Amino acid sequence: MPWPWRRKTRRTLARVVIEGPIGAPTRTRVLKALDQVRQRQCPALLLRLDTPGGTVGDSQEIHAALLRLRENGCRVVASFGNISASGGVYLGVAAERIVANPGTITGSIGVILRGNDLSQLLERLGVRFDTVKSGIYKDILSPDRALSEAERGVLQDLIDSSYGQFVEAVATGRGLEQDVVRRFADGRVFSGAQAQQLGLVDELGDEERARRLAMELAGLNPDSSPTVTYGQTPGRLTRLLPGRNLLEAIATALRLELAWAGQPLWLYRP
Repeated sequence: MPWPWRRKTRRTLARVVIEGPIGAPTRTRVLKALDQVRQRQCPALLLRLDTPGGTVGDSQEIHAALLRLRENGCRVVASFGNISASGGVYLGVAAERIVANPGTITGSIGVILRGNDLSQLLERLGVRFDTVKSGIYKDILSPDRALSEAERGVLQDLIDSSYGQFVEAVATGRGLEQDVVRRFADGRVFSGAQAQQLGLVDELGDEERARRLAMELAGLNPDSSPTVTYGQTPGRLTRLLPGRNLLEAIATALRLELAWAGQPLWLYRP
């Protein structure tokens, strides 16, 4: 006989929220939340996305966990908020249905990799690096020199491989041909209304519409069945500070430029 809480959660809609750039902390939190949803045998999941994307590997692990959840019988509906671009699209296409606001910023399907060539600045400062390496590409994207043409070719091959994986996931998740996806998967962004015309989005609507759709798919009563949010982010002291939004934006920008430099990213970077 199942535990009473399992009987109860079988009548409950689970909700998981992903906000901000996708990196290791997001992956850890979301995977734990999805495992809780699986253990409690929730019949449906509302995945709320408000993210510009992020690191490739972290996005792929969350995407795989969502597919496993669906294989176990959980109905998954994604709700796109202000923005669900690049890696946010990759997560969204793991859902059975996608609902977006008409003005949602989405798309930006592609891969970006950036390094920092500080050679001229270092030269002015009188700073020089001495490098000993085991292979000619071991210090690729080193900040003390520009890329060689051979190095650029190596990185382009890496980007092309990652891009192919992205296109394949979108095509599979949305039931489209890869050639069709490649026609609009050139990094451009779309509104939610444009994305619906391309087949990236099923319906236009807010999170409430996505919630009701998830419940309908699972045979729950949208007017009486409860919703439980899993994996909520802990409160931070910065939320109490004046100008916290600006501080968080600056911190995010620094993290993108420093911590993620040299990594292939599924990220919308205007």
